[in-house]
Amino acid sequence: MGMQFRGIVNWSRTRRGVAALLITATLGVGILIGSVISDRAGASHATFETAKTLAIPDPVVMSNTFSGIVTKVGPAVVNISSTQVMQAQPRVQMRRGNPTAPGGQARPKGGAPQGDDPSMDDFFNKFFDGQDQGDPDRSERSLGSGILVDSKGFILTNNHVVDQATRVQVTLQGDSTLYTAKVVGVDVDTDLAVIKIETGRELPYAKLGNSDGVQVGDWVLAIGSPFGLKATVTAGIVSAKDRDQSQLLTTSSQFQRFLQTDAAINPGNSGGPLVDMAGQVVGINTAIMTGSRSMGNEGVGFALPSNAAIDVYNQIVTHGHVTRGAIGISFREGESTNPIALRSLGADYGVMIGQVDKDGPAAKAGLKAEDVITKVNGKPVKTGNDLVDPITRTPVGNKVEITYVREKAAHTISVTVGDRAKISPEEAKNNDDAAPTAPVQDQFGLHVGNLTPDEAKEIGIDVNKGVIVKRQPAAASFGEDLTFRKDDVILSVNGQPVNSVADYQKIVSTLKPGQEVVFRVMELSTGGAMSRRLAGVVPPAN
Repeated sequence: MGMQFRGIVNWSRTRRGVAALLITATLGVGILIGSVISDRAGASHATFETAKTLAIPDPVVMSNTFSGIVTKVGPAVVNISSTQVMQAQPRVQMRRGNPTAPGGQARPKGGAPQGDDPSMDDFFNKFFDGQDQGDPDRSERSLGSGILVDSKGFILTNNHVVDQATRVQVTLQGDSTLYTAKVVGVDVDTDLAVIKIETGRELPYAKLGNSDGVQVGDWVLAIGSPFGLKATVTAGIVSAKDRDQSQLLTTSSQFQRFLQTDAAINPGNSGGPLVDMAGQVVGINTAIMTGSRSMGNEGVGFALPSNAAIDVYNQIVTHGHVTRGAIGISFREGESTNPIALRSLGADYGVMIGQVDKDGPAAKAGLKAEDVITKVNGKPVKTGNDLVDPITRTPVGNKVEITYVREKAAHTISVTVGDRAKISPEEAKNNDDAAPTAPVQDQFGLHVGNLTPDEAKEIGIDVNKGVIVKRQPAAASFGEDLTFRKDDVILSVNGQPVNSVADYQKIVSTLKPGQEVVFRVMELSTGGAMSRRLAGVVPPAN
């Protein structure tokens, strides 16, 4: 090794120029490599130096419409907790019957919901945060919402939130105090209640607007306490107006015609406000439509219009109760406004009277079953609401002018309006539990027989007039479409008297598909016999 090193040294001495050149070349290469590496490192460092850091910008308010409304109305929305002692009772499966249509004086006892749509079994029961009622005696709490409408502590809410409660307590936004409320009054027909709390100070309150100005498609906010979550706000639009019992099947009263909204409404929202973009309350959230397995919002909620709420509120705080006018008549909306039936009576439009209370104002004024009311106080009557509304709003003791058609001739009379609470015929007998099919039936799905003396006496007609429907109409038959019921008595078909089964069979055998047909029917009722006109177009033969 030492010899090799001395050899290299000796070589470098003899060839100094070459050695110097090699050393210089080596240093040059090293400097070049170092420069490249340094440039790359510098470039990388420069990249980080040129990157800009992020900053949180100032808040930008895109739209303050909703938040402004909530700030204005929110403090007036309250949470309501009601307590009631539940007594032990057997669990009963309610069977929902067909409701009497608007304009009739009869109403469900106790305001229980009606109808036979299983998807709406819990139409009212699920709407506030209650519990099942099939256990032994116990104290039960239910949650709902309400809206302050007066600085003195008057609150509008739903009757079903406070119904049968032994104690009602209210909490305000930003105040954890439980205020015990007094129930000032309730109105079962509209499911509204007025309660009052004493706080010793002026309270924020909301303004109720004119719900007649609400249009389908308008934005609205629902404010309340769904599932006990206070001051919850949801947004949606008005999906429809004037939803009544003929459309909902389970509405408890003919006086409830709802605004429909897709703003999320859930159990606990009941009694809270539906607010428009002017910050005014245009509805009181009352109910939701749910599927059979659902417990909450499916985008179909209902609010009682503010105009109806204002009328109820004013009567309760003034008189302690609600009084509505009535004249003692009943009818079924779909049947009584059927254009084919009306034409057979000589009327182009109107509502046919189905039943007249023998001791009521209408009877005293001379109105009869099958009269067609075409005007009230000079205004046309084309729906049940057109007939009912002006009468119910008329003070008891005042008169209304009724124009009606009888035997194709028009007449006008004055009728003194009575108190609906004192003029309420019993509801028409419901025979929905009868056997659904008949052993023998005609082409319309009806099984008819001759009247027995006892049946004729019970109905109050001659035994030799009419035939009686012995069974419920066959499923999916023309008779079912026309809403025939067991024990209906058919008196005529297209004006031709029916005195026997033979008469009936002879007349219906001449009817052709596409032909209009009107059945004059008497329905057995606990308050007497209700006259009906069941009309339609004969379907094609099977």
